[in-house]
Amino acid sequence: MPKPSTYLELNLPEKDAEPYTDKCGYTYLKPNYFNVKNVKGSACNRDVDLSSLNGTLHLSRIDVDTSLGVYINYAIDKVEEHKIMATAIYDSSFIRNDDQVYGTFFELQGNVASPFQFYLTDSTSRFLSGVVYFNTRPNYDSIRPTLDFLKDDIFQLMESLKWE
Repeated sequence: MPKPSTYLELNLPEKDAEPYTDKCGYTYLKPNYFNVKNVKGSACNRDVDLSSLNGTLHLSRIDVDTSLGVYINYAIDKVEEHKIMATAIYDSSFIRNDDQVYGTFFELQGNVASPFQFYLTDSTSRFLSGVVYFNTRPNYDSIRPTLDFLKDDIFQLMESLKWE
């Protein structure tokens, strides 16, 4: 007699967000389960503990002091590092002229160490990059529901970000 199908029970946090202001010159809508921590030795880097999702969103805020292309190329190079394990890479552009927020979100599918990466800039002096890592060995099929949940909240961060 075959065994009945079983399903992984996910305990995803409740969807709620509040305005968050960072001392490094930006604000965004922060999901209630994001626990923002300062990175020691770095004034504008943050580790965002994703609590029950068992991961971290690393945020780096940089003042642009050379060509913006250098920073964008660096962000793209970081995505390229995962190309060998990715089964697909999708990108979405963010253009919000009214708030001077421009950027790209990268979704890396497959058993990659970092399934989401993004950057946002005002195109002249400010650059913010984000990278998600989970505290587990990558298994895309197992974490896909978590990825779908988190992707919405990262989009919310990107769509609500404003420079101070």
